[in-house]
Amino acid sequence: MTAAGAPAPGPVRPVCVLVGPPGSGKTTVGLRLAEALGVEFRDTDADIEHTAGKPIPDIFVDHGEPPFRTLEQAAVAAALASCGGVLALGGGAVLAEPTRAALAGHTVVFLSVELPDAVTRVGLGAGRPLLSVNPRATLKHQLAQRRPLYQQVATHTVVTDGRSPDQVAAEVLAALTSPQPAS
Repeated sequence: MTAAGAPAPGPVRPVCVLVGPPGSGKTTVGLRLAEALGVEFRDTDADIEHTAGKPIPDIFVDHGEPPFRTLEQAAVAAALASCGGVLALGGGAVLAEPTRAALAGHTVVFLSVELPDAVTRVGLGAGRPLLSVNPRATLKHQLAQRRPLYQQVATHTVVTDGRSPDQVAAEVLAALTSPQPAS
């Protein structure tokens, strides 16, 4: 109890965490979902850019991928401890074992997308440093490499192919508000 007699606030936790590859709609769907739920939306890529004082492509050019991944792990850990709304993680965040471990116990929604839709949505790498060379082949490799990791951390999987962001957000919302079976 607080001095005023109200219960002490519990730890802050995201309503849900969105994971998925580039082009899956984490930001677009996340914004719609947060609006529908009346909560904040937070994107760890934006947190990283704020902390670094530069866009992600510049971080990759100036410092390389390993320093970026270090910033990403820290951003995810901080966001999991302080975001009370919808949280979107960068597409590669699940590559780090500590991040996958930190997601345990959270409601994690994997926004699944197949290569044709992902390519259409990302525009073959504009502003995405890991897709700057042979973007179609790189994205195909990323999808194959990361899909098992997204599935490992996911509480729910929502297929986004051929669907509007509003349709995807509605399915995520339904998954979040439906009763969960007892384990």
